[in-house]
Amino acid sequence: MSNNIREQLMAKTANLPTPADFKGETKKEKTSRGPQTMPGLTSALSVAQMRIQELEAKGIETQLAVGTIVPNPWQPRRQFNEAKLSELARSIAEAGLLQAVTVRRFGEGYQLVAGERRWRAHKLLNKETVRAVVIECTDQDMAALALMENVTRDDLSDYEIAIAVRRTESEFSTRTRLAEVMGVTRNELYKFLAFDELPDFVKLDLDLNPSLLGANSAQEIANCLKKTGDDGVNALRELWPMVVSGDLLMSKVAAAINTQVTKGSPAANAGAEAS
Repeated sequence: MSNNIREQLMAKTANLPTPADFKGETKKEKTSRGPQTMPGLTSALSVAQMRIQELEAKGIETQLAVGTIVPNPWQPRRQFNEAKLSELARSIAEAGLLQAVTVRRFGEGYQLVAGERRWRAHKLLNKETVRAVVIECTDQDMAALALMENVTRDDLSDYEIAIAVRRTESEFSTRTRLAEVMGVTRNELYKFLAFDELPDFVKLDLDLNPSLLGANSAQEIANCLKKTGDDGVNALRELWPMVVSGDLLMSKVAAAINTQVTKGSPAANAGAEAS
């Protein structure tokens, strides 16, 4: 098995179509997700599934104690849909586990490679063991597979994808290649990277509720803050609670910052009148 997932992915995706090959396709835009070029994303997921299947073919299937398994540290998902998790748990209780989770040895226990929802469902059911395939897997494999397995999920937020992109970025020779493997254009990739440029008080809330901000809006806000500097950050600090409460649409934040900076915030005007 190769020690570098990047080489494997580059070899397998060398002849796969990239976003540029689908200029005639209609790009799908989802309200909860920023830019997507679906044919490329489909190819990316296919590569991830192929890689997992290769590793599992060399693995050993066994029963493991649920408590000896810990999540994949590169897992981008911050939130798990409780209703869907409960539904999965009911299905497992009635029909059993159809697909084993995939793990690697980690210290005295095991680390999930794939199947965290299935593992969490077993915990919900208070099951002592879970069927698992134990494989040999490098850190590079873990990071890249976590990104690929999750990048096309409808309920995964842009912020969670952005975290996964940052964690796996070093495994690819260039950002252009990373974008190709993900199935997005380089410009679309930079929209995910824009989350890094947001103030910490925004990212702290995104850690709690990743769906507060999409990649398009994140880039618009980041670009706005570059132009407006500290005044823009102060304006965003005043506006952000309205985004969290749902009173201000994410798509309107950048424009609202510009308005605040241009006219002066209400707090600043009140201070000036008082003086």
